[in-house]
Amino acid sequence: MQEVQFITLLWLIGIIAEAMTGALCAGRKQMDLFGVVIVGCATAIGGGTLRDMLLGNYPLIWIENVHYLLAIAFASLLTVIIAPVMRYLSKLFLAIDALGLAVFSIVGAQKTLLLGFSPVVAVVMGVVTGVFGGVIRDILCNQVPLIFKKELYALVSLLTALLYILLKMYGVTEWVNLAISLTFGFGLRMLAIRYHWGMPKFDYQYNQDGQIH
Repeated sequence: MQEVQFITLLWLIGIIAEAMTGALCAGRKQMDLFGVVIVGCATAIGGGTLRDMLLGNYPLIWIENVHYLLAIAFASLLTVIIAPVMRYLSKLFLAIDALGLAVFSIVGAQKTLLLGFSPVVAVVMGVVTGVFGGVIRDILCNQVPLIFKKELYALVSLLTALLYILLKMYGVTEWVNLAISLTFGFGLRMLAIRYHWGMPKFDYQYNQDGQIH
């Protein structure tokens, strides 16, 4: 029970932080307040919503618990008010985002297992939960999704979900599993940011003569 409360608290912190980062992205695109709320909500709960739709898990969490949706919308609008000071909190938000990525990946895998799906599907849904809110945000803001061009992000999500599943399969107690998986996911993401670790890029270009180079 305590493990559930702990992961739920971290999840709430994560969705609020993701809502605020989504709102900031909308602000950079000069969207109106409605757009800010939509992008904030999509960023915060888009991954979890997509996961539950793919798994046929209804009602969706923000429909069953509408106060989550209201909190996300409020956080998005609050971001508009405190935007001038957000630049001073960039490192804090990077850390919260890294923690959120690990939490969402674990929660996605955890819920998938509880619904009776296989470990492979659980890992995939961990990634969907962890990264697809950001993908939806970037699509709405008309830009290439961050996960396809920056430091390790989707891979961190995949490895975190995989580690959680493996430890669970080997009988590691839930508290220890959460501690190890969260620390691993958070630490790997922060190291990727610090040292600019990324996946190899695929550069397919033509020169003026129409030849690949």
